[in-house]
Amino acid sequence: MRTTPKRRTALAALVAATVIGAPAVSAHAVTGPAETDNTRAFTARLDIGNGARACSAAMVDPEWLITAASCFADNPSETIRVPAGAPKLATTAVIGRTDLTTTAGAERTVVKLVPRDDRDVVLAKLSAPVTGVRTAQLATAAVQAGEKLTLTGYGRTKDEWAPLKAHNGTFTATAPGDSDVEVTGDNAAICAGDGGAPLFRTSGDIAQIVSVASRSDQGGCLGVDAAQTSTKGVATRTDDLAAWVDSTVRAARVVDFNGDGVEDIAIGDPKATVGGNAEAGAVRAVYGGGKGNAQLDQTLSFVPGEAEAGDRFGQSLATVDYDRDGYTDLVVGVPFEDLGSVADAGMVSVIYGSAGGLGKGRAAEDFVQGQGKGALKASANEKGDMLGHSVAAGQTRDGEPFIVIGDPGEAIGTKEDAGNVIYVRGGTNVSLTQEAGMSGGLEAGDKVGWSVAADANNIAIGAPGEDIDKAADAGAVWVLSHRRGADGKPAQRANINQNSDKVSGGSEAGDAFGTSVALVENGPNGDSILAAGAPAESVTNANKVDVKNAGTVFTFKVPASGGWSQYQVINQDQPDVIGGIETGDRFGETLQAVNLSPRTPPTWQTLQLVVGAPGETQGSVTAAGAVHTMSLIGAPGPHNDVLYAGHNGVPGAPGVNQRMGQAIGLSATHIYVGMPTGPNAQGAAYAVPWQNVTSHDAAGADQPVTVYQPGKDGIPSGGKAFGAVIR
Repeated sequence: MRTTPKRRTALAALVAATVIGAPAVSAHAVTGPAETDNTRAFTARLDIGNGARACSAAMVDPEWLITAASCFADNPSETIRVPAGAPKLATTAVIGRTDLTTTAGAERTVVKLVPRDDRDVVLAKLSAPVTGVRTAQLATAAVQAGEKLTLTGYGRTKDEWAPLKAHNGTFTATAPGDSDVEVTGDNAAICAGDGGAPLFRTSGDIAQIVSVASRSDQGGCLGVDAAQTSTKGVATRTDDLAAWVDSTVRAARVVDFNGDGVEDIAIGDPKATVGGNAEAGAVRAVYGGGKGNAQLDQTLSFVPGEAEAGDRFGQSLATVDYDRDGYTDLVVGVPFEDLGSVADAGMVSVIYGSAGGLGKGRAAEDFVQGQGKGALKASANEKGDMLGHSVAAGQTRDGEPFIVIGDPGEAIGTKEDAGNVIYVRGGTNVSLTQEAGMSGGLEAGDKVGWSVAADANNIAIGAPGEDIDKAADAGAVWVLSHRRGADGKPAQRANINQNSDKVSGGSEAGDAFGTSVALVENGPNGDSILAAGAPAESVTNANKVDVKNAGTVFTFKVPASGGWSQYQVINQDQPDVIGGIETGDRFGETLQAVNLSPRTPPTWQTLQLVVGAPGETQGSVTAAGAVHTMSLIGAPGPHNDVLYAGHNGVPGAPGVNQRMGQAIGLSATHIYVGMPTGPNAQGAAYAVPWQNVTSHDAAGADQPVTVYQPGKDGIPSGGKAFGAVIR
């Protein structure tokens, strides 16, 4: 395999058009005839750098294009290598519009590049899926010498510098090389702007791409010396890239604040002293690939608010590409923020990612009651609202970003701490309470919004203080769809409590069902699985002794349509779950779930639930804590594993009141375990590779666990509860 290929200039010019001096709306095409309909609507036009360059591409997945890496290279005549991650120049793609004078198809931003190192090809991720346009396929058989291929693109023609229609041409291939294939145009040429255009054969009505245009002579292209008549070109083979494309488009998203294609994390220390203010709170962003770290707090000019004692900036965190520019943005909850004279009203800030990292680009945005628009504007700040106690964020199946904000201290009328949730999407926001948008009886102390979770299909809201019949603080959970009704509010899918006929057991005082919630996509068809924790649930053991605060987790199937159903009841009294029930385990106090391959049918390895049991005793060590991992496919036991100090690669030994499991986070690569209460006095966080619990190497060895700790590996000393939140 070649790495960092050099560009050959003896044959041909690059066919990524530089349009300096050309019309601002630059779409150029092959010298062949114009497309007459949208049969080949998978062909895409790329505007790179707001008119600096133009290229062509093909849609091979509703969220992905394939094109030439040289389109994005700084100096493609020297090297076609481009970095993974957000493109350096802003790039817009038009898909499904072979006639640019129409409004057919869609316009999307390219937010991520995934290049190959061995050839001139790159996959480009779109800011949102494109529907209604049939994708092309990658051919699985190599081109044959003499085979006729069709190319469609937006490059220059023989008489138009900026045509308004895609054009096509027929090309004859030679025998392919290892990564390239030479082609010659049949009364057509690959002109400037056709870089990355697909060359394909047709099987029935399906286009099968065998290569993408890389470089070419320019015979017959407008503006080229008439003495230049050669139409020879070189295309990059794609017929052997199906596995690479498949693994790329199906991979789970990773947090990438600086857009370099390497996973980053944010670690909260809401009790950190900042500027002399105790428990003002801070968040440490750690950039992957050894690119350092940065502290975020309210003393910084780009962070909304001011650092004040007890604010607890970073009490909750979520991540989402909220402005769809290819850089992950950080949503920060500050539930004890004082607003004027109103104590603990709370606020939420969105700190935007950029090439320089968080806060180095677009100005931050904040959500505060009494300001902005929608339900937030109509709300009043009140003492103890705790807006931002919980946050969740993501994108819908249509690719639209959203934020869910818990406001559990909100008073509704005279009902103190009834609770509220703010759903932010599409430039506005709505309020969700038990009197508006959610069923149930509105009561003081319900604490609706104590926990929130969301996936691309649904939203989950926990209210551990909800009274069920006469059982005080038994708890409840609601599931709502991202589909909105006429009032703009998400439609309710379920109101779940333990007195429901569909749920095992019964509601009991103090169960606190809904203290934690997690939602995860159950495959690509719109189904979800909900997990709800009841950490104060008593569990009767084999000796018929009621073990207080042992904890239980309930899981539920939430299909794309139709009713919900209970799936599993999980606690440590089950013979196939590691450990045993003990008073105060609080199994289920925290929950996280992840689909490690969301675009494929789930397997036990890809659909994972992680459960915190911070009160777990290890041997004789009380409240040392544990983190359980298990599959959400079938019963948990066959694939149940556990993390605790000294096991599965986790460093150290169990310690009293270290409470492992009180803070957990997940990514496509790691389980993140926060240790804010020890063994390090300032706190710490562990990154445990998934392999340590889903598979081991042939010798059964664990992969190394990364330790993030103040005063270690470039993270400055200081802090009080580092690792209290990780995203």
